[in-house]
Amino acid sequence: QVQLVESGGGLVRPGGSLGLSCAVSENIINFNAVGWYRQAPGNERELVADINVGGVTNYAESVKGRFTISRDNAKNTVYLQMNSLKSEDTGVYYCYSRILRSKYWGQGTPVTVSS
Repeated sequence: QVQLVESGGGLVRPGGSLGLSCAVSENIINFNAVGWYRQAPGNERELVADINVGGVTNYAESVKGRFTISRDNAKNTVYLQMNSLKSEDTGVYYCYSRILRSKYWGQGTPVTVSS
């Protein structure tokens, strides 16, 4: 069973930065894509960013220009650098990996943007 473990969440002030990491138990080049979703209280889980095996990235409109996703294949780790954070970025951030139609999820790490 694929295991994904997120780290790096926490409390940050508006305008601040935070970096998330996701360690994957298997070789991430085996997956079609890896990335991040988030879920704010009362909202559905939404895609934040992902990156495919070819390195092509995809971002939600709301985070373009502020967030950067990257991957380190040697470390089987996916990163999300979040800059210029806003209160609406608050939520639980979930790492995921996908092979065809099968998705695997981490437990999530909370991010709170508040003054």
